[in-house]
Amino acid sequence: MESLELKNFYKGKKVFVTGHTGFKGSWLICFLHKLGAKVCGYSLEPYTDPNMFSLIHGENMVEHHIGDIRDYDHLYAVIKKFQPEIVIHLAAQPIVLTSYENPKYTFETNVIGSVNLFEAIRHIDSVRSVVNVTTDKVYLNNDSGKAFVESDPLCGYDPYSNSKSCSELVTYSYQNSFFNKKDFDKHHVAISTCRAGNVIGGGDWSDYRLIPDCVKSILKGEPVIIRNPHSTRPFQHVLEPLYLYLKVAMLQYNDINYMDNYNIGPEIENCVSVKEIMDYFVEYEPKAKYIVQHNENAMHEASKLTLDITKIKRKLNYKIIYSIKDTIKTIVDWTNEYISGKDMRTVTENQIDDFLRQIDIKYKKEK
Repeated sequence: MESLELKNFYKGKKVFVTGHTGFKGSWLICFLHKLGAKVCGYSLEPYTDPNMFSLIHGENMVEHHIGDIRDYDHLYAVIKKFQPEIVIHLAAQPIVLTSYENPKYTFETNVIGSVNLFEAIRHIDSVRSVVNVTTDKVYLNNDSGKAFVESDPLCGYDPYSNSKSCSELVTYSYQNSFFNKKDFDKHHVAISTCRAGNVIGGGDWSDYRLIPDCVKSILKGEPVIIRNPHSTRPFQHVLEPLYLYLKVAMLQYNDINYMDNYNIGPEIENCVSVKEIMDYFVEYEPKAKYIVQHNENAMHEASKLTLDITKIKRKLNYKIIYSIKDTIKTIVDWTNEYISGKDMRTVTENQIDDFLRQIDIKYKKEK
C-alpha cells in the first residue's frame, strides 16, 4: 500500500523542519509523528491566538526550538546537534500584503534564511534529502491565464513572490555549486524545490487569507468581505502538498534522479475562483456569509494563477486525493469540531488517517 511505504520509510527517520509552529508546519509535524519519525523543529513563536501548533500540543511531538531563520549561528547549532537525515524548509514570511508592509523583513527571512539553511547543511554530513518549499507565485505572471510549467521564468512581482523566486535561485546555486548530481558519490545530498499552490485547511488563523477570514467571520457572526471574487487560484487541502513534500524527500533519499523542481496543485480545470470557494463554504456551513466589496486602492496581486502539474504526476505517479468540495467540507468539519471544544490533536490525526486511507483507495483503484 502507498501509505505503508511512507510509514516504513519515515519510521525512526530524523527529520528537521523549519517553520514547524506555523499552519503548514503544525500539520506536517503531526503527519510525521503519525509516521513514526523523530522530528526537530526550528521556528518563531506562533504569531496568532488561537494557533494550530498550540491546539495540537505540537511541543509534545517534536524537539522544539524557538529561533529565527536569520540567526545562522543558532540555526547551525540546532541542526548540528540533531544530525537530521531529512530537512524540510517551511520557515518564511508567507503573506503577500505583509510583504508590501515590510519588504526588508520579507527578503531577509525568505532569501537570507534560505542561504543560512543551505550553508548549515553544507557543513553537516548527516543530511541526505532536502525539500525547500516555495510557492506557485515564483513565476513571471502577466495574467494571461497560462498554466505555469517548471521551466517558465522566475520573477515574482510583489516582495513575497519575488523573495521566493530568489529562494529558488539560492537553491539552484547550492544544488550546482555544492550538491551537484555528478558529485553525488561525494556529498550524498539530494535537494528539490516544491512550488505549491494556495494551501488551505483547518487551523489556519493567518491574516489576509480567505479561509481564516471565513472562520473568523463565522465566530463573529458577521459576513466575510471578499474584494477579488474572480481571482483564480490553485486551492488545495494542506495534506496534499505535505504528502508530496514527504514523498519527494523519500524518493530522492534513495534515488538522485528524483531531485528536481515540482509544481504542486490541483488539475487546471479544478483551479477555482474565490467566489466559488465561498459558495462551497456556504453550502457546507450555512452560518457562513459573504459580501463583495471591491477596493480600488488594493495592492497588486495577480488575478489568475494556475499550475501545470504534469511533471509531478508523471515522475511521482501523483494522484490528487481531495476534490475542492472535499477540501472545503474537511475544513468545515475541522472548524466545527474546534467550535465544539473537541481535542484538536485527535481531530487533526483523524483527518490525517482519513487522508492516508483515501490515498490507498485511490492508488488501488487506479493500478
